[in-house]
Amino acid sequence: MSGDDPRLQIWTRWLWKWGRWLAVLLIAGGIAYQLRFAPVPVESISPVRQTIVSEVMGTGTLEARVSTTISPKIAGRISQVLVDQGDVVEGEQLLVQLDDEELQQQVEIAAANVEAANAALQRLMADKKRAIAVFEQSKRHHDRMQSLKEKNAIAQDDVDRAVESLAIATSDTTRAEAAISEGQKGLLAAEKTLEYHRARLADTTIKAPFGGLIVTRHRETGDIAVPGSAVLTLISTEVLWVSAWVDETVMSKLAVSQPARIVFRSQPDQSYPGVVVRLGKQADRETREFIVDVEVSQLPANWAVGQRAEVFIETNQQDNVLTVPLTVLSRQGAQEGVFVLDHGVARWKPVTLGLRGRDTAEVREGISEQDVILLPVTGPTMLIEGRRVQVP
Repeated sequence: MSGDDPRLQIWTRWLWKWGRWLAVLLIAGGIAYQLRFAPVPVESISPVRQTIVSEVMGTGTLEARVSTTISPKIAGRISQVLVDQGDVVEGEQLLVQLDDEELQQQVEIAAANVEAANAALQRLMADKKRAIAVFEQSKRHHDRMQSLKEKNAIAQDDVDRAVESLAIATSDTTRAEAAISEGQKGLLAAEKTLEYHRARLADTTIKAPFGGLIVTRHRETGDIAVPGSAVLTLISTEVLWVSAWVDETVMSKLAVSQPARIVFRSQPDQSYPGVVVRLGKQADRETREFIVDVEVSQLPANWAVGQRAEVFIETNQQDNVLTVPLTVLSRQGAQEGVFVLDHGVARWKPVTLGLRGRDTAEVREGISEQDVILLPVTGPTMLIEGRRVQVP
């Protein structure tokens, strides 16, 4: 048959056309077989009995229970800031010194006024002693004149002069006492003025009200500080806690003294121990969350007030219970379950769960310790009911 035979050419075109479709069908069939009928390699685990801990999670920030803003009582120029942020200070330690030159002069003037008032009072007291001496002499002379008058031994003019002298001496004594009272009040006023200026002078030195850590320095040497303006921020490191926002639906599960673990976002792979010390009594009306304060028992090497952290509060614990990882759970409708190995085939079994922990869940019904749990498979060969599997 010649190569130019029309029938041969038709036959060749027919084979080429349908051969391509046949190849496509064969490839599709192979893929379908692999996806549906070929055993899927999977890994497996066995349920284990262990202790499981149920936790409630909240997110918050690290805060100090006791914190204060260091500011002056009087206005003045800062002559020296003796500490910086990050410094540990003790109670009554000098932190800030204000310029005190003018106040020193005012104290010296007030002290001089006290000395002058005291000297004036001493002079008035001497005048009183003199007035008392004159009064006593006039009183004796008056009494003698009265005695002589009874005997008609002196004239009436002498008696009258004695009475007049006694009255003058009495008036001088009263005036001396009034002057002393006035002098005492002047001395008291001078002393109070000195005390006031000394207090203002003492206010130029700002000391730590308690021992702790300087977390912020707001002012520098040479700045003008006024009452209420922040110079430093001081916290007490005795109690540091995470004020975490927790959903109100778990409020009934929480109580003071519950243990907790804290995960700082700067170290997400490490947990630090803590304990619940206070529960908030007001929920946010928008987020429906409330504050739970968890005291940090141990801090990381580097930490900062205000940094974010997650707290996990232990609300329940069960010992020696059957558990599976949360990753093997799958849901069909409203029911949760796991895939188990059944003679080389994946079978989905519904389970009844109890406590849920961080990575595991308690299984109360549905499987036993003898079951082989299949780990989930990602990709097109995902596990389905009746799928053939191959377990290494």
